[in-house]
Amino acid sequence: MHEPRYTEPVLTWYAANARDLPWRRADASPWAVLVSEIMLQQTPVVRVLPAYESWLSRWPDPAALSADPPGEAVRAWGRLGYPRRALNLHASARAIVDRHEGVVPAEYDELRALPGIGAYTAAAVASFAYRRRHAVLDTNVRRVLARAVSGVEYPPKSQTVAEVRVAESLLPLDPPVAARWSVAVMELGALVCTARTPRCADCPIARECTWRLAGKPPYDGPPRKGQTYAGTDRQCRGRLLAVLRHAPGPVEKAALDDVWSEPLQRERALAALIEDGLVDPLDDGRYALPS
Repeated sequence: MHEPRYTEPVLTWYAANARDLPWRRADASPWAVLVSEIMLQQTPVVRVLPAYESWLSRWPDPAALSADPPGEAVRAWGRLGYPRRALNLHASARAIVDRHEGVVPAEYDELRALPGIGAYTAAAVASFAYRRRHAVLDTNVRRVLARAVSGVEYPPKSQTVAEVRVAESLLPLDPPVAARWSVAVMELGALVCTARTPRCADCPIARECTWRLAGKPPYDGPPRKGQTYAGTDRQCRGRLLAVLRHAPGPVEKAALDDVWSEPLQRERALAALIEDGLVDPLDDGRYALPS
């Protein structure tokens, strides 16, 4: 059953405070929404915006992207991080062309069946692109609901069935309103109910927030470890991939060796890139982006 007490305050706040982001505009195509959702995974908006605009300028629809080799998607991905997402987006574009006549599907199950599309992304695209009624649970939404409803500072590390039930219970019954509610809660978590310094004085549901009413009890769950980057295999993979992205064609092994001095880690990272399909080892000993 829908629990309406948060709905109007959050929607009213969103109407006055929402950021003007291109993937939220009325003329944003379902493909544009899908691209934005893939790019925004673990990547802040400020880094996504230029890459998103450049991507859609070059590939305005799935057919345009599917006509190019996957290596071009990896090249265009630039420094967004987690480049496997570029391959998934390219594979999804080809699947959309092959299975759906080039149109991003509206149904959750069909979206979920696309390569690399998880539960969150399928729900987000169905909701934001097609105004369907789905619980959309990203990190920001999970944090808002953990505080407002469950009275804890942070949600569990992994999404739980209980969280989904809470989110579904809060969805407005009208699908377009539910879609707007989902993005509004997401924006509230991004701008006000932030992870480290929540601005409770600016929150439209502060009077209803279980966590605030309880005196903001500090988190007492398992240690929350921040992600490190310097010196990691992930950084090494990024350096190796950058060489290939900036090269006009295949590169010699020595060019990859030059950008990372620790040989065992470098070889491990290169092997992982090859296994993930992000790098093609050629018969002549050189390396290239996937063709």
